Amino acid sequence: MSVPSSRRWAALALIAAAQFIVIMDTSIIGVALPRIQEDLGFSQENLSWVFNAYVVAFGGLLLLGGRLSDLLGARRLFGAGWLILLIGSLVAGVAPEVWVELTGRAVQGVGAALIAPSALTLLMMLFGHDPKELTKALALYGAAAPAGGTAGVFLGGVITEYLSWPWVFYINIPIALVALLATGPLMPATRTRRGAIDVTGALTVTAGLGAAVYAIVRAPEIGWDSAQTWLVLAGAVVLLGAFVAVQARRRQPLMRLSIFRTPNLAAANLTQLLLGGAWIPMWFFLNLYLQQVLGYSAFPSGAALLPMTVLIMLGMIVLAPRALARFGPKTTTVTGLVLLAAGMAWLSLISPHGSFAVDVLPAGLVAALGMSLAFIPSLGTAISSARPEEGGLASGIVNTSYQVGSALGLAAMTAVAAANGSGQLGNLPALTSGFSAAFVGAAGIALAGALLAAATLRTPRTVDTEPAAARR
Repeated sequence: MSVPSSRRWAALALIAAAQFIVIMDTSIIGVALPRIQEDLGFSQENLSWVFNAYVVAFGGLLLLGGRLSDLLGARRLFGAGWLILLIGSLVAGVAPEVWVELTGRAVQGVGAALIAPSALTLLMMLFGHDPKELTKALALYGAAAPAGGTAGVFLGGVITEYLSWPWVFYINIPIALVALLATGPLMPATRTRRGAIDVTGALTVTAGLGAAVYAIVRAPEIGWDSAQTWLVLAGAVVLLGAFVAVQARRRQPLMRLSIFRTPNLAAANLTQLLLGGAWIPMWFFLNLYLQQVLGYSAFPSGAALLPMTVLIMLGMIVLAPRALARFGPKTTTVTGLVLLAAGMAWLSLISPHGSFAVDVLPAGLVAALGMSLAFIPSLGTAISSARPEEGGLASGIVNTSYQVGSALGLAAMTAVAAANGSGQLGNLPALTSGFSAAFVGAAGIALAGALLAAATLRTPRTVDTEPAAARR
């Protein structure tokens, strides 16, 4: 290990900061959107693409980011991702018109797609030799995600109110500069590997995932019965089918298809997909309930979610490692998903004249506890099952699973909420009915994840949390 033991935890802090930032960038713009619309002239229909441009680029390029991490070296790609994120943030902040803003957001997504898989690969390199330290490292890394999501909502309100909307992008710049300066001294050196970059595979999977995400996030606006929605979805299926066909024939594919025969890897990725599909809609509609029904402004709404965030962080850092050591990844994952489903089912009982203390806090804490228990073991299983030389690919796959699951779940639950009245702004009973239906749907996704994990995750004969990569 080229990084001294005393400095590995400083490197982990930088890796956790990377996870914090890429998730924060999905949520920090929410409160600023009306100001961005007013200044740049976005139409109501196109305003959502300030969010979508980032998500499509991020989700669509994660597999390529994982492959490049394996070929070019995780440390090199980690630094390149921060540089690209910095450039995208600067462009988005100074944008004078719509197309420049969307370009900046897409460039931010490209940077995030390089940072995320290389960060997980570096984490495995630093801590993969020690199962107990790896569990702690994954817990800290995992806790950075909900912290970033909540901080985005909270900081977005503060920045928009007291500074101006470009600062929701400029905040990334000093962090990226520090990351660029610290990457060389802190991160382990990684050698490049011989291998071709599967350009055709990269284009088809990126276009296919991008088209799928595009169709899903647009469907609530133009309708699930729209010809455009189904044509784009059909195109996504064709492109993804072409990707699979290309991978089956290539000697050096972007994604070795047989990787999914690795015990537990496919099951853990499906679990992560359903976990994202349940958690992100819950977080999204909980924000809307606080603001549109209970009447919270942006700043108090973000603050109201802090208890959940604190519990998630404590659960990932303290409870999840202990549960893993005692019960193993399968039992811990299933228990977490069941608790998440129970918390969201409880949230579905919200009232039009409810209160935070009664309708939100208790159920939200149960859901947060479930998330903290399910996330770490399923993530660890997904990235530690692959070969050491395919760590970047495994990281790219699991990040893709979670992001695509998030987009699918949010789009589906948005349609469910709209069908049950969430589009009737100002009508508190109708809004509550729509949000409640979305919570029920998200609870169903979490329960499906629990059943899938129970049926497909393999339990070793003895509790052994040591990753496969460390045993080789």
